Amino acid sequence: MTPQPRKQFAQHWLRSEKALDKIVAAAKLQKSDRVLEIGPGTGILTRRLLPEVQSLISVEIDRDLCELLAKKLGEKENFLLLQDDFLTLDLDTQLASFPNFQNPNKVVANIPYNITGPILEKLLGNIAQPVEPAYDSIVLLVQKEVAQRLYAKPDSRAFGALSVRVQYLAECEFICDVPAKAFHPPPKVDSAVVRLHPRVVEPPADDPKRLETLLNLGFSSKRKMLRNNLKSVVDRDRITHLLEQLEVNPQVRAEDLSVQQWVALSNLLTPSP
Repeated sequence: MTPQPRKQFAQHWLRSEKALDKIVAAAKLQKSDRVLEIGPGTGILTRRLLPEVQSLISVEIDRDLCELLAKKLGEKENFLLLQDDFLTLDLDTQLASFPNFQNPNKVVANIPYNITGPILEKLLGNIAQPVEPAYDSIVLLVQKEVAQRLYAKPDSRAFGALSVRVQYLAECEFICDVPAKAFHPPPKVDSAVVRLHPRVVEPPADDPKRLETLLNLGFSSKRKMLRNNLKSVVDRDRITHLLEQLEVNPQVRAEDLSVQQWVALSNLLTPSP
C-alpha cells in the first residue's frame, strides 16, 4: 500500500516531470558530487539524482516513507537513507558510521514549507556564524512568496530582513516557478525553485550581532524612514550623518539599502577596538 501524504509533516509530493527536469538541471550535477536531499518523500527526485552523482544522502522523517524508499532504492550502493528529523540531525556524527559517504558538497531538495526558515539557517548558518565548510550550491523548491524574498533586490516590496540575511551568506537566483497543480496534494500556494551559492559578503560585518540588531529594528516598520526605526540605538542626527557619508538619502527606508550598504552602516557604528 502506497503511503499517503501527511499534514503533520507538511507533505506535498512533486509530480511534474518538467519541474523535476529544471531542479536537476539547476544543480549542475557531476559524477564527483556528494548530494544531500531533505525530505525525499516517495523518491521521485531521488531516482533522478542517484545516477548522476557519486553519493546521495536522503534524510526522511516519515517512517512509512523510509520503508518505501528502502524497498525501492535500498540496493543502490551510492544511496544512504537516514530516518531522522533534519533540523535535529547531527549529520557529521551520523556519517562517521558510513565511510563510503563523505560530507555532501551540494543540496538538492523539495523541502517542507513550514520549516523553510530553520532549514535555511541549518544549511547556511547565520550572519554571526556561517556554516563551514560551505556547500558548493543549494537548490531548493520553496513557497513562491519565500523565494521572492530570497532573491529580491533593494527598493522592492519583497526585500526585507530575510533577504539581507540570506544574501549576506549566499548569492541567490530564481530558477523557475512551479504551480500548485504540480504537487499531490496541491498546496494552497504556488512554489518556485531557487539556487543558492554560499559566500560571505566582502567586507564582512565587523560586529554581526550589531548588524542583526540593526536589521531587526530597521525592518520593524517598513513604512517608516530608517532613521526613525533606528532611533532607539542611534541618535537621529548621527544616523543622518552616517547615511550621508554612505552617499545615501537620509530619508531612505530599510528596503532601500543594499546588503553591502547595511554592512557598511553597521561597520560605521561599530566602536573602534
